[in-house]
Amino acid sequence: MDFKAQLLAGIPATLPAKKNRNPVLNHAPVRRAVLNTEEKKLSIKNALRYFPEAWHLELAREFLGELESYGHIYMYRFMPDYAIYARPISEYPCRTLHAAAIMLMIQNNLDPAIAQHPEELITYGGNGSVFQNWAQYLLTMQYLATMTDQQTLNIYSGHPQGLFPSNATAPRVVVTNGMMIPNYSSPEDFEKFNALGVTQYGQMTAGSYMYIGPQGIVHGTAITLMNAFRKQGFFGKEVAGKIFLTAGLGGMSGAQTKAGNIVGCITVCAEVNPKAAIKRHQQGWVDELFEHLDELVKRVLLAQNEKQAVSLAYIGNVVDVWERFDQENIEVAIGSDQTSLHNPYAGGYYPVGLNFTKANEMMAEAPDQFRVYVQESLKRQANSINNHTAKGTYFFDYGNAFLLECSRAGADVMAPNGIDFRYPSYVEDILGPLCFDYGFGPFRWVCTSGNEKDLDLTDRMAQEVMEELKRNAPEEIQQQLQDNINWITAAKANRLVVGSKARILYADAEGRAKIALRFNEAIKTGNLSAPVILGRDHHDVSGTDSPFRETSNIYDGSRFTADMAIHNVIGDSFRGATWVSIHNGGGVGWGEVINGGFGLVLDGTEQAAEKLQNMLFYDVNNGIARRSWARNKEARFAIEREMARTADLKITLPNLVDEELLNDLEIN
Repeated sequence: MDFKAQLLAGIPATLPAKKNRNPVLNHAPVRRAVLNTEEKKLSIKNALRYFPEAWHLELAREFLGELESYGHIYMYRFMPDYAIYARPISEYPCRTLHAAAIMLMIQNNLDPAIAQHPEELITYGGNGSVFQNWAQYLLTMQYLATMTDQQTLNIYSGHPQGLFPSNATAPRVVVTNGMMIPNYSSPEDFEKFNALGVTQYGQMTAGSYMYIGPQGIVHGTAITLMNAFRKQGFFGKEVAGKIFLTAGLGGMSGAQTKAGNIVGCITVCAEVNPKAAIKRHQQGWVDELFEHLDELVKRVLLAQNEKQAVSLAYIGNVVDVWERFDQENIEVAIGSDQTSLHNPYAGGYYPVGLNFTKANEMMAEAPDQFRVYVQESLKRQANSINNHTAKGTYFFDYGNAFLLECSRAGADVMAPNGIDFRYPSYVEDILGPLCFDYGFGPFRWVCTSGNEKDLDLTDRMAQEVMEELKRNAPEEIQQQLQDNINWITAAKANRLVVGSKARILYADAEGRAKIALRFNEAIKTGNLSAPVILGRDHHDVSGTDSPFRETSNIYDGSRFTADMAIHNVIGDSFRGATWVSIHNGGGVGWGEVINGGFGLVLDGTEQAAEKLQNMLFYDVNNGIARRSWARNKEARFAIEREMARTADLKITLPNLVDEELLNDLEIN
């Protein structure tokens, strides 16, 4: 069968031959064995319900083997024979182009050039899944290929629940991932229910079909780094020769070295997985690889002396680098860590003293012992970071639960009050007050034609809009606009595209809507050859309630609430989103965050123009309103400015309280 026929077929009519995993690809770590005998039976029973009874005997034995070998049933036998990547939208069978756009994005998330563990359907973060198994993928693609614009597909933690009668203005797909009853949302609960095949960890853009490869996090990291250096008093060319030390080259964290090159510093990034480091080097996201610490030290000293802008990857543990640089008195200007510490005991963090292979074995075969290694490693890493910060290093938590897990391990990372961390999250110090509170966040788009010329045209249109906005913008947002003008101007030269023809920049609601309207008009006139998909990272102004990251600069006591994320996903769905998603977990871990996303297809119609204006306006301003109510002065400025422009917008503003009044109260 050809590609279209295979998509339309769904679960094959005849049982395909058993398949072996591709040894060349990077595979997910083996998950812990957490199920008892009866629960294993239930897991297999759950998996078999996708298939006819005649296949059950053969598949039951095979699925038991997967469960016992890998800790999860992936159904490798049902992996498609065709290559998975974002094809031009015209190559997908469909009855509505909006569904074809979603198929394109799903395949982009699973493209081996992008996905961290493609055969396990994991896009990034060690366990950020698009689907739990290959049967779910096959059925979902079949549903999308046959649905009309009078139907909506429900996705239940990877499981395609079915097509429901709907209408043309409703979302075509509604995605939920990991939405647990709160008392059953611990990491241990995840391991159990994921092994049973009834829930999954969708990360942020993995399970919502909006990942665009590492470009998305390159931009966020570049903006963060730029402003981190500014906080240290380094601007422009002064950054050359200054060290940014961090860890992680797999999945999203692979963007750090590329971002460092764009900012113009020396980036030193440690990665324990040789395949991940080599992959990033081959993709051009890392300049040089080192396997020996002595060689790395010599190269770093040379780069410092010559004030170079270069990215250096060390295939080894970052704890060794922190400690060695401390011993050698190598000055680190900026420090962070982007390993997946939301998942510390199942492949997200590799402790010092164990090589990659041994660590993978231990986390599955001796999880209690592995936990001890992780916690001891975190304490060593924190101690060394403390030594560096005493010498002047600016260290920030990258919202990956690094400081949270360090604190749980007993490391010295707490502030004197015993409540806060001694180091800020990057949202607290940088992105919150400088970007999110003003409404700036990661707006992204994908040219469904797959045509480079279309992407070039969208780049030019976006740049023109940003330049127009900057001419009349208040001083408070001039820097944000200029940083993003610089970004979009250099985007093509920086070779950021991996997979779909996609782009990202930080824009506020006004900028997003004006850029989108230009795109929609260009599609209408034929200047753009195919529809454009709009989306955003969940890591944005609104849509995500995450007390240790996105909402960490909310100080009114509400940062542990999740109303905003729920408001966003509901509000976006009836204002025109093509698909919406809501997840438990993402970035900082299962049970630690609720986050939502959307996709919106621009097809050149008047309906698309109306949808984008309504939905993008709400998607951003709902978050600014919440931030303003928390008394964030930048957000209050932004929402008052928006109310002055938009007559129908009426937001409740806080009355500010004199701190002296509170101090004078006799409170026991």
